Amino acid sequence: MPGPEQYGGHPVTNIRNTRSPHWRRWLGPAHRCLVPVTSFSEWEDTKPKKTPVWFALSEERPLFAFAGIWTQWTGTRGPKSAPVEGEHELYGFLTCDPNETVGAIHPTAMPVLLTTPDEMDTWLEAPWEIARELQRPLPDADMLIVAKGNRKDPA
Repeated sequence: MPGPEQYGGHPVTNIRNTRSPHWRRWLGPAHRCLVPVTSFSEWEDTKPKKTPVWFALSEERPLFAFAGIWTQWTGTRGPKSAPVEGEHELYGFLTCDPNETVGAIHPTAMPVLLTTPDEMDTWLEAPWEIARELQRPLPDADMLIVAKGNRKDPA
């Protein structure tokens, strides 16, 4: 998503301050989306290199979704070696304070996780006053660490 101008307008993927006038224009149902995932990672600050830590709802890694926001945008995207001019569809996802499981690895934030059809429907259709209640950490009992380190498992 295009970032706030006061911070250079650089693209961002994590959206937390939904009170900001910059994000308010995209908080209605027309700009909400689901970002389907089976797990996500955060980087643990291990020395000498950081280590990816993977989180999921269970060892089976069932499907869930990040609460996403999208918009159409015109400009240049892609790597400097192969920039793409034109119209693009961009998205970011809401974040919140981390729960203890994620916070032990990444203490500043975690994605907003939607795990039930009702939560997903609320995110996609409800007025912001109701949908914003979903911007909360998932309870610790509802998720776990499923892998650490570079890809070693088949998932």
